[in-house]
Amino acid sequence: MGPQKPKILVVGQHFWPEGFRINDICDYFVENDLDVEVLCGLPNYPRGELFPGYSFRGPFRQDHNGIKVYRAPEIPRGNNSSMRIFLNYVSFPMGSLLHLPRLLFGKYDKIFLYQLSPVMMSIAGILLSKIRGIESTMYVLDLWPENLFSVLDIKSKMLRRLAEKVSHWHYRQPDKIVVLSEQMRSKIIGITGISDDRITVVPQACESLYEEEILDADLAEHLGAGFKAVFTGNISPAQSFNTIIDAAERLKSEGLAITWVIVGDGMSRSQVELEVARRGLEDVFRFEGHHPVTDVPKYTTLADVLVGCLVRSELLEATIPAKVMSYIASGRPLALAMDGEVRSLVEDAAQCGLVGPAGDSTALAENVRAIYRMTPEERKELGARGKTYHFANLERSIVLGRLKEFVLG
Repeated sequence: MGPQKPKILVVGQHFWPEGFRINDICDYFVENDLDVEVLCGLPNYPRGELFPGYSFRGPFRQDHNGIKVYRAPEIPRGNNSSMRIFLNYVSFPMGSLLHLPRLLFGKYDKIFLYQLSPVMMSIAGILLSKIRGIESTMYVLDLWPENLFSVLDIKSKMLRRLAEKVSHWHYRQPDKIVVLSEQMRSKIIGITGISDDRITVVPQACESLYEEEILDADLAEHLGAGFKAVFTGNISPAQSFNTIIDAAERLKSEGLAITWVIVGDGMSRSQVELEVARRGLEDVFRFEGHHPVTDVPKYTTLADVLVGCLVRSELLEATIPAKVMSYIASGRPLALAMDGEVRSLVEDAAQCGLVGPAGDSTALAENVRAIYRMTPEERKELGARGKTYHFANLERSIVLGRLKEFVLG
């Protein structure tokens, strides 16, 4: 009988069958001889409805790809109204505490806190770490309270101060912290005073499937011929979709034949579709809805340019979205409206696209127009540079290997 595998408890609200990168991280841990247990919620993101096969009666215990999965009850996001998001944000942390008596008797070597929104989703892991003296590492992907304020319009100064105190308390609890960028690292050090050796920068790794090129003849016929600007992912207020709509309206008025293909769902989708209709742009937009991640390469393969935007935000300047990583891996040109470290990554390091300021529809239109006017060969070369950079610096085993060593170290 060989040595016992190190056992990691992963705590985070979202997990399979929801499409978050934590799924691939856990798969990587298992592939590299770790025993993984996950505490998560009932899957309902992004549509706000429980996935088929799930209800308030569970299942609360499952096995997935060699991973033990325990689920806590939570209130689904529903129609993604402010009240339903609030209830969703508070229900999982409370529900996760129901597992604490069981967790106290578990044999865990490390605790990995995968922190999206809300920051409170880590609470069960934090308490277990403190009570049992098990080293914890938090992977900070959504910086709070800034991310909260970008989703919910909280006017009360008292509530905003409370959110800040709660958020900063959570960041001070883990033994080690992983962040997405140097800017985020500086922010977290300012909040926590954590020492340099206990905080590291690891970008989000995209799944290997995004590297694939899959030419789907039926999809190609469905989307039709011509230049395609493709967006994939969540449709939320943070995505600044009006920037895309403004750019599309401008380029249509110039007579450029561009089809904007939107692959995804989210709390803002209905508003975005209504705005597209209000401006008479239905003929240049295609809303494809939610698709499993395995379908995304079928769309990126047909893309002439991949587009993405974020709202102007000090918080978002400090992040490099997972979308950007998967876009680079696909080997297609990028046209983005984002601030912060994204520009240096895309334009300087990977040299695979054009980046303008967040919220600047004029710059986005200029960048899409510039790629539109390139020859197919020039576009191919632009995308190929990104793919080369990806395999040298951002490929899954490189990035997740660094993450694993930091968590176990």
